Amino acid sequence: MKKIVLWALTITIHLSGMAQWSPAGDKIKTRWAEKIDPNNVLGEYPRPIMERSDWQNMNGLWEYTIQPYGSTIPSKFDGKILVPFAVESSLSGVMKEVGAKNEVWYRTNFSIPANWNGKDVLLHFGAVDWKTDIWVNDIKIGSHTGGYTPFSFDITPFLTNGHQTVLVRVWDPTDEGPQPRGKQVKKPEGIWYTPVTGIWQTVWLEPVNDKRIENLRITPDVDHNSVHILAEVNQAAFGDIIEVTALEGKKVLASAQASVGEPLEIILNAPKLWSPESPFLYDLQVKLISKGEAIDQVASYFAMRKIGML
Repeated sequence: MKKIVLWALTITIHLSGMAQWSPAGDKIKTRWAEKIDPNNVLGEYPRPIMERSDWQNMNGLWEYTIQPYGSTIPSKFDGKILVPFAVESSLSGVMKEVGAKNEVWYRTNFSIPANWNGKDVLLHFGAVDWKTDIWVNDIKIGSHTGGYTPFSFDITPFLTNGHQTVLVRVWDPTDEGPQPRGKQVKKPEGIWYTPVTGIWQTVWLEPVNDKRIENLRITPDVDHNSVHILAEVNQAAFGDIIEVTALEGKKVLASAQASVGEPLEIILNAPKLWSPESPFLYDLQVKLISKGEAIDQVASYFAMRKIGML
C-alpha cells in the first residue's frame, strides 16, 4: 500500500510540474525540447572535473518577476520560470525581454537533507548573466558580477530549521552596459543574437567538510610520460596529505602522496594519447588525509595531450 501511495504522489508531482510549464513562443526547437521534464532538468553532475558523491540539484520551476531596475524585494511574483534557461528563451516558459531598465527576481524553497548535519553547505551557480545578488532566508549573503563564470557561497550560517528560501536578483544591460556580451544585442538581427538574461546554468547544493579540496590544477607532460597535479585546499594543518591515484577504468595505474601545497607527479607507462579520433580520458581520485583519515575525496579525469607548432 505504501508503494502505491508513493507512486501516486510521484505521478501527481510530475503532472503538477508539467501543468505549470511549457515552452513559450513558436521558435524552432530540437527534438530534445519535447523531452524536457521540469522536475528533472539537466540532472547530470555539474562539475565533473571535481566530483563529489553527494549533492542536490536545484534546477526546476522557480518563481520569477520582472521589475524596474533598483526595485525592492518583491512581495508578488509573475509566475514560474524553468531554471536554468534564460528569461528570453522559449524553454524557460517565459520568453520575455528584460533590458537594462529592468531586473529579474527569482525565488525558490529547498530543504537540507538530514544526513548533511554537521557539514558546510555550498550554494553553487554554474553561470548567471550578468550582475547577481543572493539572499538566503531574507539575509543578503553575497553578489557576483560576470555572465560566464561559476560562483558559490557557503550558506551554512544562514540556514534555519525546516524549509529554506533563496532569492536571486539579476541585472543584465546587454549592449547598454560595460560587460563582455559576445553577439548579444538589445535588437537582434543579421549576425546578432537575442540577449541572455538571468540564470542559464545549473544551480546546486553541495555538503562539504570545513576542511576540503577547493580546486585541482592538472597538467599533462607528454614528453616525460607524466601528469602534474596540484590540489588546492581551503585550510590545512601541518601533516595534512594529498593522495592521488590514476586509473584506467578500474585498473590502478599509479598513485602518489605529498604534503598539502606540494605538487604531485605521476608517471604513466606508455600512456594513451588523446586525439579527436581517440579521445581517451584517464580517471583520477584525489583524497585529503588529515591525522590518518580521509576527510575529503573527489573524482576527476585528465587526458595526455600536447599542442604545438612545427
